[in-house]
Amino acid sequence: MAYTTRELLARLIKCEAGGEGDDGMRAVATIITNRANVAYGEFAKISQGGDVRSIIEQPGQFVCMRSVVGGEYNPQNVWNLDPEDIHYEIADWALANNTFSGIGNCLFYFNPYNPQCPPYFPPNGMGVIYNRINAHCFYAPTQKYAQT
Repeated sequence: MAYTTRELLARLIKCEAGGEGDDGMRAVATIITNRANVAYGEFAKISQGGDVRSIIEQPGQFVCMRSVVGGEYNPQNVWNLDPEDIHYEIADWALANNTFSGIGNCLFYFNPYNPQCPPYFPPNGMGVIYNRINAHCFYAPTQKYAQT
């Protein structure tokens, strides 16, 4: 069964940031809407004017959108998790173009499983550290991203 964009976003929020509290989930949802709304670079080409679903489904972007990781079955994926009311509320909030100010215009995030955030992510330098919220590090686009 194909999920609506709302359902898919709620599932992705739960999967990617369900243990990060409201601010952490809003921050991850904001990354997705920031990518959908950025006016330049790779994500602008993918979203073609704001298509959130295209951003979510872009290959290689979210571990939770993969059923296999490193050749092994990934049990933590959007198809295995049932969102709760809070995940739908945050998805609705994000789809209404609300953003979490704690991450500004960030386009990238990840959990380093370390108390320190690397200065750049992805490692190719397209994002520079902006903020950390709970376990996730958030990165603002650099000039290198603008050239994608």
